[in-house]
Amino acid sequence: MVHAVRSLIARVMWLFDDAVAVIVMLLTYTVMSVGRLPGGVQEFLAVRLTIRNLALAIVFMVIWHTCFALCGLYEPRLRNQVWLGALRIVAACTMAAAALSVFTLASRSGAFELAVVAYFWVAVVLTELIGRSTLAAAGRYVERHTRELKHAVIVGSGPMALRVFNAIQARESKDCVVVGFVDSRSLDDMPVEVRSRLIGSLEELESLLSREPIDQVLIALPVKSSYAAIQRVVESCERVGVELKYFPDLFAVSLARQAFDGEDEQPAMKLQLVADDHRLMIKRALDLAGATCGLIALSPLLLGCALAVKFTSPGPIVFAQPRYGRNRRLFRMYKFRTMVQDAERLQGALEAQNEAQGPVFKIRSDPRVTRVGRVMRRLSLDELPQLLNVLQGDMSLVGPRPLPVRDVSRFSETWLMRRFSVKPGLTCLWQVNGRSDVDFDRWVRLDLDYIDNWSLGLDMRILFKTVPVVLWGRGAM
Repeated sequence: MVHAVRSLIARVMWLFDDAVAVIVMLLTYTVMSVGRLPGGVQEFLAVRLTIRNLALAIVFMVIWHTCFALCGLYEPRLRNQVWLGALRIVAACTMAAAALSVFTLASRSGAFELAVVAYFWVAVVLTELIGRSTLAAAGRYVERHTRELKHAVIVGSGPMALRVFNAIQARESKDCVVVGFVDSRSLDDMPVEVRSRLIGSLEELESLLSREPIDQVLIALPVKSSYAAIQRVVESCERVGVELKYFPDLFAVSLARQAFDGEDEQPAMKLQLVADDHRLMIKRALDLAGATCGLIALSPLLLGCALAVKFTSPGPIVFAQPRYGRNRRLFRMYKFRTMVQDAERLQGALEAQNEAQGPVFKIRSDPRVTRVGRVMRRLSLDELPQLLNVLQGDMSLVGPRPLPVRDVSRFSETWLMRRFSVKPGLTCLWQVNGRSDVDFDRWVRLDLDYIDNWSLGLDMRILFKTVPVVLWGRGAM
């Protein structure tokens, strides 16, 4: 999510620079030129809005962005360097104003003169300094409040692995926790700091990623002597769906010093299996808006469901069950209770009647379901409390359906874990393609298709398709 925030802020900065250049230029030029025409503002606009002037404006915008890019004003790390950023803003505006002064030679009326450029430079520098400082502060605030604590495993046990570990420990943001090290070297060859935190061998890595909520695998192995091992780690991460970073050490150095630079502590190659850009911020905003509006608009229906559950069977109104979420993290998923009070205890006796293929458990005429619960399940009304899970951030409006611990514990292949690389959702491709009428293999393929081809447009299409599916109760069990 941090990368998504930074990506969004970078785009906002770009648009802000465009707006500042256009608005300040127009205001400066208008204020200094409009008094020269007897017809006032209307005559000014009629004379100045020409194709030639529009072409010159486009050329200036290209120059403007080039100056800002050359000064490094779109580099993410610059946002935390206030004084350096201010100096670069002044430099970029000065370069652009110098280029703009050449345009005075193309002014036929002489109205566009060096005085206009000088006033433009003063106004645009002040506006950029204030505006960019405000945007940078807003970006840091959002980043700080959306930062997710990542659990990482370091693959390797040599000097590079120890450098990566120490750099993470020294971070001020404390946004990453090293769960431990994984390597197959002899314990005698490992530093004491690594040896005490060793949690498995390279051969056990894939099993570890399948069991534990790991967000990142950080490879700190020497590429020249460990190429085959690194390739196996990459393949394991791809199967399980875990983000991977590799810290290369391609060249031995004797005089040059290795420095930590950029977004990571040292230059790293990141291999991502899911989207991590500004679209995630938009998706989260849509989740918050949709869940809030849904809870408000459906409040009478929610109250009616709650009363129906309360007065038709003993037990709690809302059933909370541990489910696996993003990166195999457990969370409590809420549903209106549709079964008898001790339904989970009775499930063991019904295992032989399971009608679903694969590790999931489904019975079309489940004796544990109450009469009210059967109606609620057919109309998916029992899922409505999950809007609270969406507000809490454990779920999204669209994503693979969260599975209970019982089902996940029966996964026979590690590649099935890749469906947990995104947040679970209220609805998904499986929901709009038959639900319980779809076998488990097809279900997983639909989930992986969603992950691999995700877009905001796909989310919108799934949401629109969900409405008729729910109303007609297709595939409900």
